[in-house]
Amino acid sequence: MTESELTVDFHKDAPRQGPGSTEETIRALELTGMANNDDLKIADIGCGTGSHTIVLAQNTEVYIVGVDLFPGFLDKLEHKAKALGLQDRVTTLAKSMDNLPFGNNEFDIIWSEGAIYNMGFEAGVKKWKNYLKPGGYICVSEITWITGSRPGELEDFWMREYPEVARASTKINFLEDNGFTLAGYFYLNQDSWIDNYYKPMEERFSAFLKRHNNSEIAEEIVKEYKSEIAHYQKYKDYFSYGFYIARKDT
Repeated sequence: MTESELTVDFHKDAPRQGPGSTEETIRALELTGMANNDDLKIADIGCGTGSHTIVLAQNTEVYIVGVDLFPGFLDKLEHKAKALGLQDRVTTLAKSMDNLPFGNNEFDIIWSEGAIYNMGFEAGVKKWKNYLKPGGYICVSEITWITGSRPGELEDFWMREYPEVARASTKINFLEDNGFTLAGYFYLNQDSWIDNYYKPMEERFSAFLKRHNNSEIAEEIVKEYKSEIAHYQKYKDYFSYGFYIARKDT
């Protein structure tokens, strides 16, 4: 199996493919003021196996398109939606987030938890804005500094990994400069990283390695995730995902 296939295998049965929580998804949804509207359409871009897609479907009566690059994740989402009787309102689309077949003004909400970094916050906001109706909302969680200063080692790391990391004010200014009005902002708490994402991840390491006969690629994947966990544990007071909820200006 390729590294990409092994990564999908590692994550496909996980409760989440990234930090977050049901409570934070609902909080962001409520900040749009659209939770009680029935005649809406949402695109959940980078949905993974649909942890937040399902939460959105369970807390609205809207139509949701779950978008992800990996069909293996979407198969899991389809199975969950059917088991919960949500299959008439949840559909899936296997596409790259930077090459979507959506039309202008097609959606009321563009949703993306912990995934927009794959194409970059600025590029994603500019591209996905076209898919939103005037007055529609973009709701995205994005890596964000949560302190005014931070260790140089940490700053150097993120400058290499994702140079768009910034304070919330920088992200908000960008949204406002590109035709959005902020409706709300908050950052994910540490439990959303540790209890909801990293602890379940650690519990899967042994079975994953055994399933793939401790192959070199599998061991490298586990090593990288262990490093990621240690990095977060060391610097968790300085960064998180900021959740940005903004309305497209009419």
